Amino acid sequence: MAISLRHIAGLVLLAAVAMPSDAQQIVVSKDNRTIAVTTSADASAEADTVTVEIGFIQYGADQDSAYAAGSKTSNAIAAALKAAGIPQEAIQSESQNIGPVQNYGGDQNWTPAEKAQRKFQVQQSWSVKTAAGNGARVLDVAIKAGANQSGQMTWSVQDEDGLQAKAAKLALDRARQIAQQMAGGLNASLGPLVYASNEAPSRGPQPLMRSEAMMAAAPMAQKVEPLSVSAHKVTASATVYAVFSIQ
Repeated sequence: MAISLRHIAGLVLLAAVAMPSDAQQIVVSKDNRTIAVTTSADASAEADTVTVEIGFIQYGADQDSAYAAGSKTSNAIAAALKAAGIPQEAIQSESQNIGPVQNYGGDQNWTPAEKAQRKFQVQQSWSVKTAAGNGARVLDVAIKAGANQSGQMTWSVQDEDGLQAKAAKLALDRARQIAQQMAGGLNASLGPLVYASNEAPSRGPQPLMRSEAMMAAAPMAQKVEPLSVSAHKVTASATVYAVFSIQ
């Protein structure tokens, strides 16, 4: 990595160190020179956990019939997951509602007969957290039980702190390499690390696979194999601010 002397001079502080407002104060003098480096790095690992989003929508000509259809489907999905060995603590309810069907854009091109039978709707959804290799099976079980609005999967690792620490170490190693090159450009020797901070960027859910909602389970669903789903890598990022002394 080529670094100009002008760039180096801007980062080597001989009388003071420019640091974040919340950083430790470092005393710098002509006898204690420093190099400050800010750098980032990523660390990746195979996902060992997946959260599967499952849900359904059922219609009825009136509220009572819609609720009856929704109750039947809801309990069928819950029973199927239980029979498949999914622990109750791994299943979390996300939303559930019943109400009139709103007339947006012509009711999805429904026929008059379909409109008459779809005056009310019931929707419900859950998230199921399971081992990465079990995601396709959970989705398959739910769909075959009537979960006609399902498919989103969010991949993660159980040891998120460990992955974050790995990213921070990689960033710090990179900072040391850059500082070493900068010190060499000044004909100086890189001294020990005197300060470091790690700012991990916020991470939200990372949905990596989504299937289209299915309005009804296929008639031959019980004979259909589960979808082929492959786990993805999970990436953590870290930004490190490091200050090294030079001699």
